Amino acid sequence: MNDETRLEELLVEVGRRLVAAGVTSLDDLDGGRCVDLALRICPEDLQEVIQAGACRLGMCGSDPARVGNMASHIDHTLLKTDATAAEIDALCGEALDNNFASVCVNSSWVRRCSEILGGSPVLVCTVVGFPLGACSPETKAYEARRAIEDGACEVDMVLAVGALKSGDDGFVRRDISGVAETCHRLGARLKVILETCLLSPDEIVRASRLAREAGADFVKTSTGFSSGGATVEDVELMRQTVGPTMGVKASGGVRDRATAEAMIAAGATRIGASASVAIVRGGRASGTY
Repeated sequence: MNDETRLEELLVEVGRRLVAAGVTSLDDLDGGRCVDLALRICPEDLQEVIQAGACRLGMCGSDPARVGNMASHIDHTLLKTDATAAEIDALCGEALDNNFASVCVNSSWVRRCSEILGGSPVLVCTVVGFPLGACSPETKAYEARRAIEDGACEVDMVLAVGALKSGDDGFVRRDISGVAETCHRLGARLKVILETCLLSPDEIVRASRLAREAGADFVKTSTGFSSGGATVEDVELMRQTVGPTMGVKASGGVRDRATAEAMIAAGATRIGASASVAIVRGGRASGTY
């Protein structure tokens, strides 16, 4: 296929998606309206897309944990309230040096991380409804959309724990599905944080099942900001519930390699940790996440 034919096909697809988004004339784009087209394109097509008028290109890779080494399972995490720009920059540097799966940061740092990590295999992950999960579903969906626009490839949302414990499964399912739809429409993955330390085994099963039914890509144990973190038993229960293909992320209290390996053996495909460098080097670090 020559360059002219490839560009023509790209422009036809752009036009089709603009019409699907309700854009039928240039007047519809007055005021700087942006339309996300979520195109799947090859690297050699990028220049043609830019020349055709794209002002930003976003790409999320496949799940790095499929590579198989310890570092590729780890979301290198910094979510503390007083994190500084220098600490965020250092987090990204460590992620690049160690080839971690992602950095996981609060949403205000997403754009900075995406600029530092752009072009690398390290993804940018952020949190939504964090750490309580008690905000409205619409707020969570907006948070997710804004973070993805800033460069996030993965979103970790906190379950509506109170709604789950109240027996309102319909609300929990809608809460998750709204964020899942936003993430998938924009090409990102969704992890649902269950906060397992607050749940009974039956509630962990119910929450995992609801997350799977609502379209989440992962279930995750903990925020690291509640009364407990990941346990092998909870990870095993989550894996048994969601089956062999859905992701399971163990986070909260994973501070050494032995614990990380135990979580992976129990069924975790990702580890959320601030002690990531110590884990890959076989040491142990203090802290809670």
